[in-house]
Amino acid sequence: MKNTAIAKVFGDIGDLLELRGENAFKIRAYQKVARAIEHYPKEIKIMLEEGEDLRNIPGVGEAIAKKTTELVTTGKLSYYENLKAEFPEGITNLLSIPGIGPKTANKLSSELGITSADQLEQAINDGRVAKLFRLGDKTADNILQQIQALRRKDQRTPIGEALPIVEEILGALRSVPGVRNLTYAGSLRRFRETLGDIDLMGTAGSPKEVIDAFVSLPR
Repeated sequence: MKNTAIAKVFGDIGDLLELRGENAFKIRAYQKVARAIEHYPKEIKIMLEEGEDLRNIPGVGEAIAKKTTELVTTGKLSYYENLKAEFPEGITNLLSIPGIGPKTANKLSSELGITSADQLEQAINDGRVAKLFRLGDKTADNILQQIQALRRKDQRTPIGEALPIVEEILGALRSVPGVRNLTYAGSLRRFRETLGDIDLMGTAGSPKEVIDAFVSLPR
């Protein structure tokens, strides 16, 4: 389990605790831990494998360390599952959409029965969201833009995952006779955090041989 996935769970817990009406200190503690884990330079999974103390992470005490260990080793967190069970099914799906806080998510779920981004998009387009109390056209349009942005993000690949694959492709194509100055370009060359596609540039004596080599790659 990646740090981003762990952070999402703790972020969701903070949101659900806010819906439950817990004290602000407890809510902020989970939100702080979520941010710390998301941006921590080392993967939690590796830390556990190496026996490193998770309390080295800012904001992580003994209780959070135990929850994190349970989450990473089992893939689930009983505290989180029990907390989700107190609220309408799918509410955490709404909370994952940027710009939708706990109160808005609860309102959308309880009053419109919305449990997914697709349902929310449909409700925005047919005007039901705009009619909700204190949710006007501008708010509805902003939510729609966030849904679309989230989908674009889901279609992108973190550079850390893409780079090893690109190096394999470059190695294979550079072995084709006549290929020269082959390198990556675009977002990868600029080292953007995520990539929507991969751009390569170079010269070749026989472009057809390069294309044939590319389409014959194992993945």
